[in-house]
Amino acid sequence: MSEIKDNMKESIEATAATKYDFDFWSGLIVQWANIFDENSPPLVQLLTLGSEMAMVFGGVVPYVPQYLQIKSKQTTQGFSLYVCLALLMANTLRIIFWFGNHFETPLLIQSILMNITMFALIHLCVTVNTKEFLVAEKKKGHYFTDFEPDHFWQWTDFTSYVEFIMCIAAMGSMLMYFLVDYSPFVETVGFMAVFTEAMLGVPQFYRNFKNKSTYGMSLPMVLMWTCGDVFKTSYFYLRNTPPQFFICGSLQVTVDLMILGQVWMYRLNTEKRKRSELSRAL
Repeated sequence: MSEIKDNMKESIEATAATKYDFDFWSGLIVQWANIFDENSPPLVQLLTLGSEMAMVFGGVVPYVPQYLQIKSKQTTQGFSLYVCLALLMANTLRIIFWFGNHFETPLLIQSILMNITMFALIHLCVTVNTKEFLVAEKKKGHYFTDFEPDHFWQWTDFTSYVEFIMCIAAMGSMLMYFLVDYSPFVETVGFMAVFTEAMLGVPQFYRNFKNKSTYGMSLPMVLMWTCGDVFKTSYFYLRNTPPQFFICGSLQVTVDLMILGQVWMYRLNTEKRKRSELSRAL
């Protein structure tokens, strides 16, 4: 009888130890995922692939209309470069966060593509703004290495923007390398990444509020923002990503809806500005 009890006790201890063994459970999850992938119908696999591709490229698409609008009109009025700053900071931090917490690969690829897109948009804006600055001001340019707080993120050469982001990436990577085993630090980086992205619409919201107009802002861009953020937040919820992603995604959708509210609220001022610009052109 005592032997039976001892055997039962050992079995219970072994089961308890296995229950809290991360490798055991992660192994089971991987096995279950593989079985699901193998046995899932082609339609399910196609939908999964489609959602992942939408996550990768969906964040970039809304900035195509804004890029084309700036290029055609040769003016950056109505578009805030601080949107690019927010996205570059958010996605750089998210890439660094991946080394501490390996979230889904499509989200990592999305961050890399978004950074490339933001640099392309900044390059266009700097080219347009520099022409206006040199003609109107006839002064020397402003550069990151000048370390002038009054001209932060208002530099007149594209290289300065790259240098600043590279400095942030280098410092963040170094901290992550030394503190990768310290969970609070890793999770804080993840929260900062998604919270910064959630706030990306705030500069645009403030600019619209200050001008009492949405002139120069691409409405298709904001509509794509909203649709993309709703899809992205739903994706975060369904795929059980870290909680920071879903919370800040919901906040991001709220900011998008507030900007769409400004389109309606300032519609009369925007129309007046459009007519004024059209009369000048004529």
